[in-house]
Amino acid sequence: MRSPQDYGLQKAAYTPKETENLLSISHTTLYELLQKNRLRAVKLNSKTLILATEIAAFLSGLQG
Repeated sequence: MRSPQDYGLQKAAYTPKETENLLSISHTTLYELLQKNRLRAVKLNSKTLILATEIAAFLSGLQG
């Protein structure tokens, strides 16, 4: 698996909106990916975050 830095990810975690922008996907698509466990989110108090390592793993999975 490639590291988050290999994909140009600079932060440790991203909000759902930032993740949508990074992956060029819609809000609906992001939440479908989360529901299907293709991406995982974590909660920090009331804030939802997607870890950079999760985004990198998702992108690595797309490459086969």
